[in-house]
Amino acid sequence: MTLLVTGGAGFIGSAVVLQALAEGRRVVTLDKLTYAANPETTALLAGHPNHALETADITDAEAVGAILARHQPAKILHLAAESHVDRSIDRPGDFVSTNVQGTFVMLDQAVRYWRGLPAAGKEAFRFVHVSTDEVFGSLGAEGRFTEDSRHAPNSPYAASKAASDHLARAWHVTFGLPAVITHCSNNYGPRQFPEKLIPLMILNALSGATLPVYGDGRNVRDWLFVEDHARALLMVADRAQPGSTYMIGGGTERSNLDLVQILCDQLDEVRPDQALGPRRGLIRFVADRPGHDRRYAADFSRLSRELGWRPSVDLAGGLRKTIEWYLANPAWCAACGESARARQGVK
Repeated sequence: MTLLVTGGAGFIGSAVVLQALAEGRRVVTLDKLTYAANPETTALLAGHPNHALETADITDAEAVGAILARHQPAKILHLAAESHVDRSIDRPGDFVSTNVQGTFVMLDQAVRYWRGLPAAGKEAFRFVHVSTDEVFGSLGAEGRFTEDSRHAPNSPYAASKAASDHLARAWHVTFGLPAVITHCSNNYGPRQFPEKLIPLMILNALSGATLPVYGDGRNVRDWLFVEDHARALLMVADRAQPGSTYMIGGGTERSNLDLVQILCDQLDEVRPDQALGPRRGLIRFVADRPGHDRRYAADFSRLSRELGWRPSVDLAGGLRKTIEWYLANPAWCAACGESARARQGVK
């Protein structure tokens, strides 16, 4: 069985590809190989007998159609997206192009391909649209997002993902495409591009740079280890019913400030620096991001109840694994460029 993973060279996508290959599946990665593509992962997969890389833009309908015809995937996991909120504020057009227009192209070409499959292939086919809990806006102090939460996006990124959610649902209802939608909480783990909160803080703390935290640092996120997310997505692709929606969360809420402090303490333990002293002293509060949502949290009880998934990595253990990976891969970090690490802000 062949899986097509869009964005498979990115952070979450590469975790899905690696997990699928470990399970003995054949995987085709469709990726534009932008700045966020993971060169360490693409090098690791080069020559793998069960993996093929197709370098293409998901907004290119002709290229997408040809890739589907060539590889005949049994399922599509659609992860390709522009994903950084700060970038969406600076360049919202890029997010509309990739996340909205690109998802339209993927859905449109998937319907054409799916209609040509034999009956058994049609029945087994799934289009898994991977989205975010950010489409629901900001929570108050209590409660969690569920599959029935109302879309209320507050950033250009979240709005572009909300639009793509609606397209996926419409293509299922109108055209019968066996689509499934997932909404994940904040991911973290090895190989994440250094503009995101956790790798940015790790790399800045290692170099003695300041640790910029938005506002008062009390914005709360639910943290999900990326390998747990990958397991969940493959489970959904295999077993979810068409038209279903699932929340995927880590069950570990922390404020941004608390999280940065935990990272500082772990780094002080595994890589002490007498000249720096305790790294908590590097924390600096910076002007808040426009429209910064106060709290996210995902109720994944439906996924647990129906498909038997639960997160397997706790936050302390996941952060330690993440730190160890960045310590062991300085060349990868350097290749990402100083500009990403210098961005003043966090997710």
